[in-house]
Parts: sequence; C-alpha cells; structure tokens
Amino acid sequence: MPSGLAALLDDIAGIAKLAAASVDDVGAAAGKASAKAAGVVVDDAAVTPSYAVGFTPDRELPIVWKIALGSLRNKFFFLLPGALLLSAFAPWAVTPLLMLGGSYLCFEATEKILESLLHHDEAVEIDELALSSEQLERQKVSGAIRTDFILSAEIMAIALASVTGQPLPVQAGALAVVALAITAGVYGVVGLIVKLDDIGLHMAKGRSKLGRGFGRGLVHVVPGLLSALTVVGTAAMLWVGGGIIVHGLERYHAPVVPQAVEGLEAWAHSAPVVGPAAGWLAFAIASAVVGLVVGGVIVGALHLLPKRKAAH
Repeated sequence: MPSGLAALLDDIAGIAKLAAASVDDVGAAAGKASAKAAGVVVDDAAVTPSYAVGFTPDRELPIVWKIALGSLRNKFFFLLPGALLLSAFAPWAVTPLLMLGGSYLCFEATEKILESLLHHDEAVEIDELALSSEQLERQKVSGAIRTDFILSAEIMAIALASVTGQPLPVQAGALAVVALAITAGVYGVVGLIVKLDDIGLHMAKGRSKLGRGFGRGLVHVVPGLLSALTVVGTAAMLWVGGGIIVHGLERYHAPVVPQAVEGLEAWAHSAPVVGPAAGWLAFAIASAVVGLVVGGVIVGALHLLPKRKAAH
C-alpha cells in the first residue's frame, strides 16, 4: 500500500476516534446538564398545558406545536448563541442572570397566587370572551412563548453552568442536545395531557367494557388533573426560582439563607428510611418559601411604583 494512502487512512482513523470521543463528551455533558435542569423541566411541563385548554379539540395539538416551534426558536436563535457568548467572554455573568431569571419565576408565581386569592382571574376571563378564537389563540401562543423564553433561559443557563470548563464545541453540542431533548420531551408530554380527554372519549365508545369504564374515568379525571398541574406549575416556579436564588447567595458568600435551608435539608435527611425523600422535600419547601418572599417583595415594589408616579 502506498505510504501516502496509509498516512491518509491513519489520519482518517485518528479523526474518527477524536469525533467519537467528542460525541461521548457531548453525551456525558448533555446528560449532566439535563439532570441539573430537571426542576425547570417539571415547571415547564406543568405550566404549558393551561395555554392550550379552552379551544376546540382540533386546535389543541396545533397550538402545542406552535408553542414548541417558538420554544425551539427561543433556544436555538437566541439562548444557545447567548449562552456560548457568555461562556466565552463573560462567564461571571451566568450566576447573576440565573438569579435574575429565578427572581422573575418567583414574581410570576407570587402574582398568580395573589390573582387566584383576589379573584382577578375572573376579570381576565371576561376580557378573553371579547376576543375572537383566532385572536385568543394568538394571544395564548404569544404568552406561552414568552413564559417559555424565561424557563428555557433558566434551563440553558443551568445546563451551561454544569458544562463550564469543557471545550466550546462540547458546550455547544451539549446545549443543543439538551435544547432538543427537553423541548421534545416537554411538548410531547404536554400534547398527551391536552388530548387525554379526547382519548378518554374515544375509549368510552369502544367495545370493551373495561376500556369504556377506563375511558369514562379518564374524562372525569382530566379537569382535576389540569387544575392540579396549574398548582404544581406555580409551586415549581417558587421552588425552582427560590432554589436558584439560594444557590446564588451561597456562591456570593451570603451564607445566612443558604445555611438555614441546608440545615433544614440535613435535619430532614437524617430521618430513617425516608431520609433522602424528606431531605429533598424540605429543600423544595424551604426554597419555595424563599421564592415567595422574593416574589412578594417584587410584586409589592411594582404595585407601589404606579402609586408613587400618580402622587408626583
């Protein structure tokens, strides 16, 4: 075999090994990043179904598809390039941006709780009745994509923080894999949730007695499930946002709140048998309380600003 050809084959083999190693690195980094972002993924999956509810069955999946496409645009056109630029030129900014996004999640969750308690959501429903179905669909999709942008930014920032120190191509590959996998997973689940009642209706008309009973049960369960998801989504916003703030305070050597949260987690974790689950729950609850306090401060400040402007 001519030596030039042998050298070329050696080079190709070396490139193939390097590519395989890079793929392994990207896979490992993407797995680690996805695990770190799991809390926000739960939040995203719980919040999104509410945007597709209230439309005719033939519009539910198209609405979910529009939101999913908007989510991919958010991630690949804005957040992924922005994350790589931060990693290359301003890695110090990742934590402050995470804390800013976490504060927004806390604010949004707190405002939802207040609206529910003060029945402001009834006024929103009356305003929505004045819109045509096409206008309402555009409004819902636009609102969902805006919310997704914040949640996706949190996912990408958390993922970026977990692969910091890796070569830039590995970071880019890991973030791209995370963006695709999480979007497909979240909106696949959302699509299934919003069609559960239709699945139940179809099963209720089937030939099997067991299937008909299960289908009727599914139809009765879905409204409660959607209401529960709204509560879970709000709680997850507080838990995720508060947890991000707690970790950020710890990073900036403001130990009072992080030490209190971690102390509660350690105390719960020491319980026999249920220790790990109790520890996780204690951290989630404590983080949610922190999130509620932060959200309450922001809501209070924003409600005071118009009054001050009016006074002047």
